[in-house]
Amino acid sequence: MGTYLAATRHPWACFLFLLPLLAAYEGGLYALGGDQAANLRNGADTWFRWALDVFGAGHVLAAPLAIAGLFLLWSWWRWADRPADPVKTWFGMALESVLFAAVLWQFSKNFGPIMDGLGVPLQINIRTAPAGELLRYIGAGIYEEVLFRLVLFSGLLLMFRVVLMPWIIAMPLAAVAGALLFAAAHHIGPYGEPMRADYFLFRAVAGLFFTFLYVFRGFGVAVGAHAGYDVLVGVVVN
Repeated sequence: MGTYLAATRHPWACFLFLLPLLAAYEGGLYALGGDQAANLRNGADTWFRWALDVFGAGHVLAAPLAIAGLFLLWSWWRWADRPADPVKTWFGMALESVLFAAVLWQFSKNFGPIMDGLGVPLQINIRTAPAGELLRYIGAGIYEEVLFRLVLFSGLLLMFRVVLMPWIIAMPLAAVAGALLFAAAHHIGPYGEPMRADYFLFRAVAGLFFTFLYVFRGFGVAVGAHAGYDVLVGVVVN
């Protein structure tokens, strides 16, 4: 079990798990949208591409290639201790993703009553969507985790450590700051929703949940759980 837990956090295992999701998302958008595929992309994907475009990488494949290239380079650096059985690790990560997605989905269903019990009268409604939104949910799982866990949380943690902040303070501070920014991002810009306290609070909690998965179960499981939760809420569960 210890070997498996370590294997899921290895960049090579994360790359192998991420690759079919990236291929399904990018290929699916092209198949459905053709030249208009940009109109189908989710907000985090659009922001990530905008950032790449600032540095002159505006090609349609720049974003997935940047992510794949990062994990391939990281895998090459860690090649000596790569998982011995990547297939078994992949299936384990898939199972974990489904389980963690179901945990968050169940929590979302009970979020309103939990807050009411604490004396905070909030109400959160589960939004349903047609099956055509499936690609957006996969994209959100990939690109929101790239932006808010791989880049933002890790960057904040590194910054706090550079200024010699103790690990026991730096870790939760980076996690909370990243989760709050993750929640706020859903209410900013043309893709944002109107600000609501219940939505913001739930997404902040979800951000902490995904950060926990990222730190302790690895990037691949965080992506899978995020995408799986979005699919459960938007497509599978009516």
